[in-house]
Amino acid sequence: MPPVDPDEFARTMARVPTPVTVVTTVDTSGRRWGFTASSFTSLSLDPPLVLVCLARTASCHAAFAAADRFLVNVLAADQADVAGAFARSGHDKFAGSPMEPCEAGLPGLPGATARLACVTHGVLDGGDHSILVGRVESVATGVAEPMVYCNRLFTRLGANPALASSTP
Repeated sequence: MPPVDPDEFARTMARVPTPVTVVTTVDTSGRRWGFTASSFTSLSLDPPLVLVCLARTASCHAAFAAADRFLVNVLAADQADVAGAFARSGHDKFAGSPMEPCEAGLPGLPGATARLACVTHGVLDGGDHSILVGRVESVATGVAEPMVYCNRLFTRLGANPALASSTP
């Protein structure tokens, strides 16, 4: 069987709706770090574990690989500007952001759909990404509708007409 074409794989995975998160941490010098991720899911109920994937090429990779804890902010549908800001590199992602100290003192979004404060359980090899596994220590749940990422767009649940009109 021939190998899967990477571009075709990326196009296929773009059709899979995922939550949009901003993951944050603070290093030992007090510097805040964060990135936007759409590869986030629960892993285990007992113990409570989640995973999120981070590109090895990300400027914040070393900070998260060394972090003892991190906070997953599951973004609300109206937080696309935050998602965009934390997806770009080369600027201060926290400047002008609505982030404030939340669970475990980590930068969080008060209006997020959910927040999960994690102790780093492991950092695993995931090809061109690292898989950050977190043991969830505390959670906060909001009431806002979640944002999803599908067809390379930030959108709302059920709000993507391109998906509704397509056939399998």
